[in-house]
Amino acid sequence: MKDTYKIPLTTIADEFHLEWIVKPDSFERIQIITNEVNRPGLALAGFYEIFEPDRIQLIGKAETHYLDSLDPETRRVMLRRFVEAKPVAILYTTGLPVDDIIIEHARELDVPILRTQIKTSPLMASLIASLNMHLAPRITRHGGFVEVYGEGLLLLGDSGIGKSETAIELIKRGHRLIADDAVEIKRVSDKTLVGSAPELIRHYIELRGIGIVDVRRLFGIGSVKLSEKINLVIQLENWVEGKMYDRMGMEEETIDILGIEVPSITIPVRPGRNLAIILEIAAMNNRQKRMGYNAAEEFNKNLMRHMGIES
Repeated sequence: MKDTYKIPLTTIADEFHLEWIVKPDSFERIQIITNEVNRPGLALAGFYEIFEPDRIQLIGKAETHYLDSLDPETRRVMLRRFVEAKPVAILYTTGLPVDDIIIEHARELDVPILRTQIKTSPLMASLIASLNMHLAPRITRHGGFVEVYGEGLLLLGDSGIGKSETAIELIKRGHRLIADDAVEIKRVSDKTLVGSAPELIRHYIELRGIGIVDVRRLFGIGSVKLSEKINLVIQLENWVEGKMYDRMGMEEETIDILGIEVPSITIPVRPGRNLAIILEIAAMNNRQKRMGYNAAEEFNKNLMRHMGIES
């Protein structure tokens, strides 16, 4: 069964500093369960065959001007039908005045009405982006997550492989910690995964022999970050003698996380290897690939030309 997530309407109201016009007694229990919002022009014209009451309904200048064009009795009927459809919330934009008729019906039927000074289009974009984040499908993976040169690196591997020690070394080199030990991963779009730390362990790292340390207090606020896109997965494993590891970088590996294929590389760990420097190079190399330059492919083309073989 697919997991569903929800967020209290009060959280959205606080995040966007919304003004409550009608605040039902049950307002604290109202939950938003979809990241889609709606402009109810068709509904206000009387078409309800396709109407999603779970969506926040935005009323902007177009809807207001349409309602003002109706005679008083028709407007009352249309607003009554709209409120009777029990939308999860009605949100007026651009600081528009709220019709006394809809306030009367909303109070009667316990439908919340809110208002903002933000214009409709930017509000819709910001609201959808926020709901995408709050309601995104998610999983928690054991590992570490750091930002290196703007690239989000998800560090995976067995316990004791050195994920936390490598993260600390990267922090000392000016990079930022997002999560240690547990990473909450959300699919915020068809192409984007965002990682963050569970609130309880946010900014903390466990180092064997030392214990729990607070990275933010030790290294300053610039050493931590709340969330970041996952650009590359680093699989750390103990060095296996005789195993063939990729030395050219021609093989493009990926790992499936929540249905999205993320670039992945495997790095063998053994004493003497400076993992922090290796991860810095991996981050920069991955950024170059995303910008269209692949050093391994370029080297291979040069090698083929040197050998007199046309690719």
